[in-house]
Amino acid sequence: MSTIILLAEDEQFLGKVVKESLEKQGYIVMLAPDGKKAWELYKAHTFSLCILDVMMPYKDGFTLASQIRNDNPEIPLMFLTAKSDIKDITAGYASGGNDYLKKPFSLDELFLRVKELLRRTSSEKEKNDEERIGNYLFLSQRQELKINDKTIKLSHKETQLLELLLKHKNQVLDRKSTLLLLWGDDNFFNTRTMDVYITKLRKKLEEDKNIEVINIRGFGYKLIC
Repeated sequence: MSTIILLAEDEQFLGKVVKESLEKQGYIVMLAPDGKKAWELYKAHTFSLCILDVMMPYKDGFTLASQIRNDNPEIPLMFLTAKSDIKDITAGYASGGNDYLKKPFSLDELFLRVKELLRRTSSEKEKNDEERIGNYLFLSQRQELKINDKTIKLSHKETQLLELLLKHKNQVLDRKSTLLLLWGDDNFFNTRTMDVYITKLRKKLEEDKNIEVINIRGFGYKLIC
């Protein structure tokens, strides 16, 4: 399963450095410049971890953390902040935060904190790694589909795409945002590549006739099951 991180940071340079550094560690990172945009991204995608600046325009990090925690009690939350008063740290944990990294910080320390937060939740994720798609069992960690006694292997990109389709089951999965998330660009070449992966997934899901991945022209795709 892909590790996708939501990074909310209004300092443009710091946000860019942290995003690029985490991506070099193998994570997928979506950067939001303020709390309002971060909440929109959170609602549109599935994240493994949220890293939130405390002082942001439109919605501060503590408020955003409370909203995210109300929606998902399990997702790990880390705060980045220059505030060091004990009352601010207490407020951060009270809003649902799991960790608190004070600015300025070293990237090595950030990497260690991220790795530890993800490690803490990995065992629970493995327990809940099985999801039903019609008559299929989808095991995202193993990148497999199972039906009856048959095991169907998925590529990494097929797994990522199926995860997104399943999250938006019976809803339209927006083409552009999916291309930007999984391929980093919504150019014509990547669009055609995604169409190929959709065709592959349709073939691998064809043993259950009640499952459809339909094309919503001009918008994206919809998984019906």
